[in-house]
Amino acid sequence: MLDQAQRLRQLASNNETRDRARIITVTSGKGGVGKSNFVVNLGIMLQQMGKKVLIFDADVGMGNDDVLMGFLPKYNVFDVIFNGKEIDDVVITGPYGVKLLPGGSGLSKIDELTNEQREDFIKKLGSLTGLDYILMDTGAGINRSVLGFVACCEELIVLTTPEPTSLTDAYSLLKAIAHFKIKTTAKVVINRAIDEKEAVLTYGKFNNAAVNFLKMQMEYLGSIAEDKKLVQAVRSQQPFIIAYPNCEASQDVVKIAKKLIGSEEKEQKTGVQGLFKKIFSIFS
Repeated sequence: MLDQAQRLRQLASNNETRDRARIITVTSGKGGVGKSNFVVNLGIMLQQMGKKVLIFDADVGMGNDDVLMGFLPKYNVFDVIFNGKEIDDVVITGPYGVKLLPGGSGLSKIDELTNEQREDFIKKLGSLTGLDYILMDTGAGINRSVLGFVACCEELIVLTTPEPTSLTDAYSLLKAIAHFKIKTTAKVVINRAIDEKEAVLTYGKFNNAAVNFLKMQMEYLGSIAEDKKLVQAVRSQQPFIIAYPNCEASQDVVKIAKKLIGSEEKEQKTGVQGLFKKIFSIFS
């Protein structure tokens, strides 16, 4: 991991390829905090608000965004790279037109790719045009792949819950990110909060630790309430923003989506082809 620190720093600020998509990595310090559910519902809400969104399930081997959306995909990135499939064969179109690109086992074999395979894959990605947002859903914890995907994005969202173990693990992840100088800023979402007061207090403690000990700049993006409707939606394999649009959790996601859109910058961002060029550079 240490021998990649310099490369991660360089690629985190690499602006060689420009497009209009805003690339956001969503991660967490531990599993089971609701990260993938948040990504899927945020993506659908942004799409519902008129944005063109691609969700990239970058959880190597354990991705489940497709299940949360009620799909069972036949193919993933592996099939595009190794089995001659086109991007259109792999990308799933979900509610309101939101797109999902399953990463699958292909992400674990990036270091095995030839230059020709990489160039061919980048070329195929050219069909994904006109995107406003690319949301990358990483695995949980601290490992090479998670840090690599954090380095690839322009914005980082860390999801945590008020539980002490979740906060400790999220802080440890930020500590690794700060240590390798990959990012100096992060947005924070507090999931499963009893109420807004608990969420704000939780963020305050987390922010103080990050600022004082890691010298990282935090931004409170919002909270998502502990909501039984959310559990019911997951069991029925429906995004809660679709199944229960008026529930408390759905309204919280609406607020977060509006806040993200409100902070959009006019300058162009790295597109999907530039994103994968960074991914190939980091993981090879």
